Amino acid sequence: MAVAKVIVDLALDKEFDYEIPAELEGRVKVGTMVSVPFGRSRRDGYVLSLADASDYAGKLKPILGICGDRAHVPEQLVTLGRWMADYYCCSQEQAIRTLLPAAVRSGKVKPKKRKLYRIADREAASTFVAVNAAKPSAALRVDLLKSLLSDGAQTIESLKMSVPAFSNSSLQTLVRKGLVETVEELVRRDAFGAGQVIPTTALKPSPDQAKALATIRQMLDRETAGHVLLLLGVTNSGKTEVYLQSIAMALERGKSSIVLVPEISLTPQTVRRFRARFGDAVSILHSRLSDGERFDEWNRINDGEVKIAVGARSALFAPFRDLGLIIVDEEHESSYKQSEAPRYSARDVAVMRGKLEGAAVILGSATPSAESMYNAETGKFLLARMAAQVDNKLPPHIRIVDQRLDGPPEPGKSTFFSRMLIEAVRDRMNRGEQSILFLNRRGYARVMICGECGFEARCPDCSVSYTYSKQRELLSCHLCGGVIPAYKVCPQCGSEKIRYAGVGTEKIEAVAGAVFHPARIARMDSDTMRGADDYEIVLERFRRGELDILIGTQMIAKGLHFPNVTLVGIINADLGLTMPDFRANERTFQLITQVAGRAGRGDIRGEVIIQTHNPENETILYAANRDYDGFSKFDLEFRELLDYPPYTHLITVFFRGEDESKLAEYASAFTAEVNHYVHDEIRIAGPSPAPIERIKGKFRYMLVIRGRRMKILKQALRVLALHRPVPKGIDVYVDVDAQSLL
Repeated sequence: MAVAKVIVDLALDKEFDYEIPAELEGRVKVGTMVSVPFGRSRRDGYVLSLADASDYAGKLKPILGICGDRAHVPEQLVTLGRWMADYYCCSQEQAIRTLLPAAVRSGKVKPKKRKLYRIADREAASTFVAVNAAKPSAALRVDLLKSLLSDGAQTIESLKMSVPAFSNSSLQTLVRKGLVETVEELVRRDAFGAGQVIPTTALKPSPDQAKALATIRQMLDRETAGHVLLLLGVTNSGKTEVYLQSIAMALERGKSSIVLVPEISLTPQTVRRFRARFGDAVSILHSRLSDGERFDEWNRINDGEVKIAVGARSALFAPFRDLGLIIVDEEHESSYKQSEAPRYSARDVAVMRGKLEGAAVILGSATPSAESMYNAETGKFLLARMAAQVDNKLPPHIRIVDQRLDGPPEPGKSTFFSRMLIEAVRDRMNRGEQSILFLNRRGYARVMICGECGFEARCPDCSVSYTYSKQRELLSCHLCGGVIPAYKVCPQCGSEKIRYAGVGTEKIEAVAGAVFHPARIARMDSDTMRGADDYEIVLERFRRGELDILIGTQMIAKGLHFPNVTLVGIINADLGLTMPDFRANERTFQLITQVAGRAGRGDIRGEVIIQTHNPENETILYAANRDYDGFSKFDLEFRELLDYPPYTHLITVFFRGEDESKLAEYASAFTAEVNHYVHDEIRIAGPSPAPIERIKGKFRYMLVIRGRRMKILKQALRVLALHRPVPKGIDVYVDVDAQSLL
């Protein structure tokens, strides 16, 4: 008996055996989407494996049919999904669903087709034209046949253009006579939009680039023991050119490539550069595509029409069957970690996919994560350094401003901009150059407070203050998305003495408009970048020189290449250092370094001004000195001392519920079960209220687990979270290799 082990579209984390009927043998394969009987209903599911026998022989129900003609998930991706389910403590259904875009998985999106008319019998059509050429009554039919004979298959629209006297009845007469036939042609939706791409050719590599490419060539030819390379290149060192030439090498070997970028806003720019080099061999995958575009792009890959996929996190699962190279650009970015189940790290899953499929993996960054640097130093990863900027450009000149000493630039004026920064921006404006002002906090003000009674406007469902938007006169919660009109008077005492404290990018934009008038200014943050094209519109204006100043959050900190930007101002550089998280230093160093790297990418040396209230802080000093190695040593010593990653694994277990007492009771009982699997190399902290105690009306408790040799404990966590009864109204989830303790 041929048996298929199937998971259905229910989060049961369990395989079910089904008999493969004779008519489907040979067609049902690992990864195939099938329809099966399930109880009294009919369900769709995926085949995880095949077997010759079952423990339930004689009781098996047959598979009802195949959903489509192709294997919906390549077998090697099914293997990857099963690994993800085990490693990240999620159900197999959640992992397998992640491998397929919803537009493909649901079956609701259909291929786009168009009707074409073409000659059915060339000999008969030619004879008709010859016999009837002089007959006025047949003139229109003759013209239609001549057009189809010379130009091939055409739509009605193109026929109307080529035959001015077009008549649909004449066309249908030719169809009835068997001289013309209709066919359907598949039409791919355009995911790239308008805009011409100018082709480029490979540049001569610098000595550092040549060394990196030599290592990558050995990896592609499997002449090295390792399959992962950490490409540590300073900003503007030409990492993208290394990526492009690496892909060319993979193509020469008949292999496909995946390129991951951390931000959707970077995807169009990156795609433009890759299409300029490789043309139509490039596909794009990210969440801002329409369902139809996403469906078509996935099928272009699945049908073998393209060899390169570029996109954000989900592009990692592009269904290539001949994968040779995976590139993870800005590998340190936290956006590579998914916040919903399965809570996977795209960087780490890329490493595993490369291992399973024999593909080379490049992790690129100017500021690698502590984990990747540790793996390189201990020999787990190969390491290539690119220490010089392209064309040996000088790095930007970096200056630190101590805002504790720098008073208001003018009486009564704001202290957001130091005198040094104001003079530097005005100087750039006078010279026709551009500036970037960076603050990693959006909104106009962070909190609304009544000066009379002390009332603070806070979200009733979350443990955070509302953020004020002056432009929209709204108070919004950045955790649950709740929005209310801004108060005109205090809702507690009725006083009009309302003041707003803290600063965000909206306020910086307003102040900059006054201080730098008549500067042309735009802001990029998640409040302004709402539409799919908003990023491209603003960046294109900046690229064309229609803007003098670009203000934004971390979305402008990386990947942007504008040669006319000669100044970067970092406002409140120590903002992230106050976060109660062991990665606070690392993230602050990375942000400062990355945004500083936007200055001086052209012929003029750049300048970076770092404003801070903590100028003696080691992290800020290392960043100002562009000393990644010094910072890495400092940060790793701190991590090792406190037993944090990369020296240990970190797992957080979160508990959510509306009844805090029941939540605390269940979290304690869960922890008691976990303690049975703890040994002397594992530390457990909690359960205790999370740093942000409530989100969307639910209390949050967390359990923090650090340690080594955690395989058995992780298996226990998976069973406890997925297969043990959980009290009604309580959610529990496990975050393996957590990126934050918030």
